[in-house]
Amino acid sequence: MNPSTAWHSEVFLRYLWIVGAVLGASGAVLAFSTLVLKKKAENIWRIWRSWMVMAPLALGCVFAGRVAVVVGMTVVAMMGFKEFARATGLYRDWWMVGAVYLDMTALCIVSLMRHPRGGPPGWYGLFMAAPVYGIAALLLIPIVRNRVEGQLQAMSLGMLGFLYMGWMFGHFGFLANSDHPYGYLLYVGVATEFSDVAAFLCGRLLGRRKLRSNISPNKTWGGALGALAVSMALPWALRFSFPHFGTTQLVLTGLIVGIGGQLGDLSISVIKRDIGIKDMGAAIPGHGGILDRIDSLIYVAPLFLHMVDYCYRIW
Repeated sequence: MNPSTAWHSEVFLRYLWIVGAVLGASGAVLAFSTLVLKKKAENIWRIWRSWMVMAPLALGCVFAGRVAVVVGMTVVAMMGFKEFARATGLYRDWWMVGAVYLDMTALCIVSLMRHPRGGPPGWYGLFMAAPVYGIAALLLIPIVRNRVEGQLQAMSLGMLGFLYMGWMFGHFGFLANSDHPYGYLLYVGVATEFSDVAAFLCGRLLGRRKLRSNISPNKTWGGALGALAVSMALPWALRFSFPHFGTTQLVLTGLIVGIGGQLGDLSISVIKRDIGIKDMGAAIPGHGGILDRIDSLIYVAPLFLHMVDYCYRIW
């Protein structure tokens, strides 16, 4: 992956066109609704403006190459963990927070380096074993500090933050080491966001019964089924992303995005409802925080990566 290969990649150029067309068409619809139909859509405009910033940044990261993707996703994971640590109170324990940041940095390095005995980019075996070493490092913090009080909670939150935002989300950056990086990365990112939008729109149009009323009151079975239906269709619609996939892999990809994305969203909602907040942050106007935007990918990325590796033995 580098700018030269991206510029000559049909897959990358197609996604560039798709994202640009979707943003342009949605902007035109919004403009028509507000200027002609006189609809109030300020919140939707905020969401659209945020995507006008986020989409070029994401595409630019992929265009820049493998290192930019891995480092960029590590920075995003750290920003998401910072929101999580502030919301849960862990941020007051800088020893534990610092250890999680170091664990995430180590994951970034492992994702970039090759196995000492050769092989494809990315030290896959060590990346998979990273939770063992990361958790061991967090368990050492109370011992080094000779502290007991409050350490169980701090260790538990630190482990959750590292595993969820560091390791699980880190699979998304690790996809840059695959033999089809543009297809895998861009499909997972775009399809997951399309699934989120489908859940929102179908929930508004068809939603009646609550999906999980105590966890996320706005989510409905209509929205969930609509997102699943769109996710099942997308692998065929965007099959140019992975022409080597058979029917089984296409079906699994649809299920992973359609179900995994919603599980990731609900998992973060459990944490937010338990601590009594609506959003993890306010970094992205109209979306909430970084973690509110990437939560769906936290499930989808590892499930997709391991499906691909199981079927094609990439690493």
